[in-house]
Parts: sequence; C-alpha cells; structure tokens
Amino acid sequence: MIEFKTDAMNGYAVKYSPFFDNRVAVASSANYGLLGNGRLYVCRLGPNGIVAEQTFDTQDALYDLAWSESNDTQIVVGSGDGTIKLYDITTNRFPVMTWAEHRREVYAVSWNLVTKDTFASSSWDGTVKIWNPQRQDSILTLPTHSCTYSASFSPHSPAVVSCVTADSHLRIFDLRTPASANNHLVHLIPIHGGPPRPGVTTRYSCPPSECLTHDWNKYRPETIATAGVDTAIRIWDLRNARALGPLAELQGHEFAVRKLAWSPHLSDVLLSASYDMTCRIWSDGSNKTPLGEIGRMDRHTEFCTGVDWCLFGAEGWCASVSWDKRLLVWDVRQFMAT
Repeated sequence: MIEFKTDAMNGYAVKYSPFFDNRVAVASSANYGLLGNGRLYVCRLGPNGIVAEQTFDTQDALYDLAWSESNDTQIVVGSGDGTIKLYDITTNRFPVMTWAEHRREVYAVSWNLVTKDTFASSSWDGTVKIWNPQRQDSILTLPTHSCTYSASFSPHSPAVVSCVTADSHLRIFDLRTPASANNHLVHLIPIHGGPPRPGVTTRYSCPPSECLTHDWNKYRPETIATAGVDTAIRIWDLRNARALGPLAELQGHEFAVRKLAWSPHLSDVLLSASYDMTCRIWSDGSNKTPLGEIGRMDRHTEFCTGVDWCLFGAEGWCASVSWDKRLLVWDVRQFMAT
C-alpha cells in the first residue's frame, strides 16, 4: 500500500488517468468541504512513492473531478460555488475554461466515454447539464427537481445519462428521444419502494433515503448499482427495475455509502467507499463467487469519500481518498477472501 498526504486538505474524489497507469488526481477541500478553499492534486506514482506533479488551488471546495477522455492533460472539476473549471496540467495555476451556470454546489462531473467530446455535471440545484469543453454555454439542461448527488454517462452509449437524487430515485435520460414534456427522461426508478399497495406484489419496501452515488457496470449495459444514506448497495437491471425492484441488495456498511465503482476488469466485482471509514469489495453473485462482501480495506481513519480503479496493468489496483487527508493506492486482491 502506498500513501500520499494531501496537506491540510480533506479528500473528496479520486480518479486514475485514462491514459497513464501512474497518474492519479484528487479533488480536495479545506475544513471537510464546509468552508474554505479547494485544491486539485495531480500525482505521479513512481519508485519513490507518490509525488504531487501539480496542484491547483480554488476559492471554494472541490467535490468531484473527471479526466478528459480526449486530452491526457486536462481535468474538469466541480466546485462548491457552483462553477465548473477545466484545468490543463501543462499550464500555470489558472483554469483554461470556467462555467458558472449552476446555482448551487456541483457535486459530480462525468466525461463521455464513447464520443469523448462532452461531459455531464450534476448539482444541488436540481439539474444535470451537458457540456462541450469547446463551448462557453451548456448544450442541454436536464431537470431533476431534486438535489442531484451523482450523474454519469453510460459507458455503453454516448446518448444515455443517469443520475441519482435526494428524492430516492434513479433517473435515466436518453438524449436521442424527442425533447418532450419528459425532457428526455426514459426511466424514473424509485430506489426505495413505498409501502405495498393493495393488490400489488413488490419485493422491496423501505423508507425513502437520499441516494448519493451510482455506477454503470462496464460489461452489462443494463446493470447499475446505487447506494446512499441507508447503507445498502442495490443492483438494478433497467429492463425490469421499476416492476421488480433491485436484483440484489448488498448489506454490510455501517454508515452512508459515498462512492461506488464497478471493476473495469471483472464484471461481477464492485468497490464501495463509506462514511464507516472502510472501502469494501463486493460480488454481485452473477459469476461463481457468492453474493456479498468479499473483502475490506480499513486503513483510513475518517470518512472514505472516493475510490477508483486503475485501468491498466495487473487487475485489482485502485486508489481511495478520505477526510483523513490521505490518498491510498492499494491492491484489492490483498484484501479479498481466498
């Protein structure tokens, strides 16, 4: 396990470069993101450990980041003042582009993995916006009417965008559909089922709870995982999610789940980061491994807020960040059950 200290800044998100296996970026904030500045770290892994190649300071907290999929030196970040900034690590300390359309905190950014020319952002102002880094104005605004914690482009389609919100719903937008009254909304899935209605059979029923994170399975286009305040991780099949509820529920975290990341190497393995100070490895039961927790990393000493897989090299390497002001790079296989 390799460790890097983020000075006095509390980590919020971590992402490996999609181009290099030895470059990782961290979005961080002072005072746990409640008040003060933010800082973007661009780090390199080498024989002497982790070294910060470049840092960018911001006037407000940073909550998320995404590497450009078309330019290996550019990173977009979401900020607590509602702005989105694009940095180029080859330039000096100022952003090369700034967007200020959101009215509240930008909590998530996601780059389009297919066409690689757009990215999405989600905000507490109840919207998801689609951007082109070459344009000053957003391309499209998708209303959610609820505080939106996480948004993502599907890794299987350049026109499908998903998000999860404080009103306990998973929303799927298809930008190929007509811009009707639904604003491209094709699925509105209640993550927490309400009380059973007369004559209706449902497999899941629990009180509504804010959903904080979700991720698309990299091998199964209809599979998504969601998690949040109620500590449960739910696996969904979009083809029958509204009628049947989740395919599976993964229980074990003691506090809210802040981040999910499906493995880019194994179709049935999922990573989670939680406020219970652990990162856990899960099997969704779709392969030979039984459903449930298959490993746990508990070296952080504060809320775990971000986790990401390395795309290259031996499968299993990942990075995690926490409010304990540390970036950890570790091998998932060392923490998995035999």
